[in-house]
Amino acid sequence: MYGSAIWPVTLESGDLLLRPIRYRDKREWSEVRSRNSEWLAPWEASNPAPGGRLPSYRQMVGSLNEQARQSSALPFLIVERTEGFREPRIVGQLTVSSIVWGSAMMATLGYWVDKDRAGHGIAPTAVAMATDHCFRVLGLHRMEINIRPENSPSLRVVEKLGFRDEGYRERYLHINGEWADHRSFALTADEVPEGLLRRWLRG
Repeated sequence: MYGSAIWPVTLESGDLLLRPIRYRDKREWSEVRSRNSEWLAPWEASNPAPGGRLPSYRQMVGSLNEQARQSSALPFLIVERTEGFREPRIVGQLTVSSIVWGSAMMATLGYWVDKDRAGHGIAPTAVAMATDHCFRVLGLHRMEINIRPENSPSLRVVEKLGFRDEGYRERYLHINGEWADHRSFALTADEVPEGLLRRWLRG
């Protein structure tokens, strides 16, 4: 599958939606990120190059859009319909990345959620929506999520959804200024024949 065949797409469950990130989301995205800077800092990816910086918002969106065109990523914002607002509000971000086709048919998923909306089922619902789309629509076989061992909220998400713990990856990603160990979790399509979202909502 290539670019236009998989992207753009919007996914929906109740008041929660996954939709493409856009350049014009910069103001709202930046406001949410600013409010959550301390909450997210321990889990933030960093640039290991000496003096390396993270990309600007425009550079990030441009890079994600290019990856989507190449069928290697699905860059979503997590947005929620909220009373008093015409448009759904940004409550997080979810990216399906490192999509591999051919004999692997797999991808990696990462996300963050606004601290003010944490604990309301947003992260597991969003992860389940994206995973079902990858399995059922794109035909992928495996989804992987890598989490810092100290990140208790994210560990609860994969536990709730039934992702399988596949062990430690030492110094796996550069996070918050250092190479950090991660725990790797995975799920394959044959483990959730009824759909992950349906299983999560039923549970």
